[in-house]
Amino acid sequence: MLALLRSLFREVMSGNNSTGAAETAAVQLATASLLCEVSRADNHYDAREEKAKIHLLSHLLEIDDAAARALLEQARHKSENAISLFDFTNKLRALEQAERFELIKAMWQVAYADGHLDPQEEAVIRQVADLIYLDHPEFIRAKLAVVQTA
Repeated sequence: MLALLRSLFREVMSGNNSTGAAETAAVQLATASLLCEVSRADNHYDAREEKAKIHLLSHLLEIDDAAARALLEQARHKSENAISLFDFTNKLRALEQAERFELIKAMWQVAYADGHLDPQEEAVIRQVADLIYLDHPEFIRAKLAVVQTA
């Protein structure tokens, strides 16, 4: 999904302590936290959503499942203690439009992983799309891409 995030995440994992690496870690954590926000929105834990989050992070960030689980554990804690979605989205506004699209698409995939779209899940995704300035047609295109493959 996010070629920039992949390369920056590799820098973080290789021990590069530059400011860019710190920003990359924050973007990675924000991305994982938003996936957690979607899965928590309906106040119902579902193992299929958890599996989807691990798969999506592994695929999008080109990390193994263990690294994805570790990132999700940090993200879960951040998500539970966040005051608003802005805590995460302000770090993601610099992403390219295509990268924002892929993030929203991943959020839709988590929302649909349990076979049911809860209105609260959709509300979270819509709010994130607005906060990261994803154009509305792209928001709809991301949803349709997921619905058509589900």
